[in-house]
Amino acid sequence: MRAVVIERPGKFAVQNVPDPTPDPGEVVVGVDTVGICGTDVHIADGEFPPTQYPIVPGHEFAGSVVALGTGVDGVRVGDSVAVDPSLFCGACHYCTIGRGNLCERWGAIGDTVDGAMAEYVAVPVANCYRLPETLSLTHGALVEPLSCAVHAFDVLPHALGAHYLLYGAGTMGLLMLQLARVAGAASVSVVDVNTDRLPVAIELGADAAATTADDFDRSRGWEVVIDCTGAIAAIEDGLGRVRRGGVFQQFGVAPGAATASISPFRIYNDEITIVGSMAVLHSFGRAVELMGRGAIDANTIITHSFGLDEFPDALETFRAGIGRKIQLRPGA
Repeated sequence: MRAVVIERPGKFAVQNVPDPTPDPGEVVVGVDTVGICGTDVHIADGEFPPTQYPIVPGHEFAGSVVALGTGVDGVRVGDSVAVDPSLFCGACHYCTIGRGNLCERWGAIGDTVDGAMAEYVAVPVANCYRLPETLSLTHGALVEPLSCAVHAFDVLPHALGAHYLLYGAGTMGLLMLQLARVAGAASVSVVDVNTDRLPVAIELGADAAATTADDFDRSRGWEVVIDCTGAIAAIEDGLGRVRRGGVFQQFGVAPGAATASISPFRIYNDEITIVGSMAVLHSFGRAVELMGRGAIDANTIITHSFGLDEFPDALETFRAGIGRKIQLRPGA
């Protein structure tokens, strides 16, 4: 089969590699669609420490089951599935207390083992979620990023009628925007320095969108402020916009060595809650259901589709900040 292989940081190519065969408890999925996200860029650049090279990237994907290993039930050949890429050890302290996303031996399909930027990929059947017949495989590939956003709301202290301020109107920011509406936000304001993204935020339900929060009229701040960028300037600005008694969530991925300035006195005096959210945890099935019932406008979020051989072009399009969700179609 053909696959994108990152041989080492900065060196990748589409290569012919052996077809995968399923181990017991695994299935082989014929990949229809796989999304590109920031983690894939970090892997290509050698900036994701868990990755060992060479590796086939790709962790947000959907396709059809083409082969079953022994001991597999619950899915059949021909089923359309989205796949949770999480590979938790199940035995460490965090796994035993139900916090597998913090697993001491954390792994993920496409991040630490070969992933879905390929024609086929072998995956545990336990990670497969059958898609509703009404949901296309292209839209099904959005389930993984949506499941990250669902987990973010799981750990976010929030109340009906809260006012939200979101930093970032890329794919993740737009998913969080739509979930905030589902979660009963009184209003959602969005900040992004890319002016091309602001009309899309309005189209998807933002009450206001601007390049700076100074343009919004909320002198007392917002009950919920969420950073979806990982940019230190946005994080520091957002921490200053939280209303007394409010919540700041770090959802965007900042560089590991980066630091941001905060006011410890304000955290104390204004009773500000700061919460993080990392990856997927018990949220994938609910993301499938939300996608299936149309809670997310997938057509607006997906803007680019490339063939497998066009991976370099897709990667450069992502780096340039063009469009929103960029996908590869290995099965096209």
